[in-house]
Amino acid sequence: MQPNVTRLFWLPFAVSLALCLWLVGAGGDFWIADRLYAWEGGRWALRNHWLTNALLHARGHDASVLAWLCAAAALLVAMLRRSPRWRRPLAYLVASVAASTGVVAALKSFSPRPCPWDLARYGGDGYRRAGHCFPAGHASAGYAWLALYFMLLVVRPAWRWHGLAIGVALGLLFGVDQQLRGAHFMSHDVVAATICWTVALGLYTMMLRPRAIGRGT
Repeated sequence: MQPNVTRLFWLPFAVSLALCLWLVGAGGDFWIADRLYAWEGGRWALRNHWLTNALLHARGHDASVLAWLCAAAALLVAMLRRSPRWRRPLAYLVASVAASTGVVAALKSFSPRPCPWDLARYGGDGYRRAGHCFPAGHASAGYAWLALYFMLLVVRPAWRWHGLAIGVALGLLFGVDQQLRGAHFMSHDVVAATICWTVALGLYTMMLRPRAIGRGT
């Protein structure tokens, strides 16, 4: 099964662009954050809550890393057993998850964009400590698994939508968690998801499409 790569790029990109125009250009980010902040009582009451901080933030990150290590271990087994059916798809998955989170982390390290909790509007101290909050790093630990769609497209085509659902669900779970903590605006998550999808699609064209497979083992 060969998907329409052009459509898989432009359709998500168009949706992302439309969302960002509303979130950033029309103030949607603040509209959402204002309501979350008010719902939590005029403070980020969930910032250090055990569910949002200890479980979904800290342990959620650990779970994503553990899943990546399991994928890497499965790749090693496939290489040792000389299993061509799984070797390239697993190599793709390991590379895509690492590259997606790496690109987001690199962009975040240079970004001057603030977190909501940095802003005076939400009880912060203005822009004095602001920065390094865009795109959403924690959400990327979930959205990076969008690569499961392309991996399963090759090894189990009927399961590809389950792979997509896993990536979307994890990204939303981690992203909403961080928004509830005041760590990110929604646009940060949208951009992180777009980056992860684009990286996954790009590596798919290089590693898993029939033309790419035909050039190697």
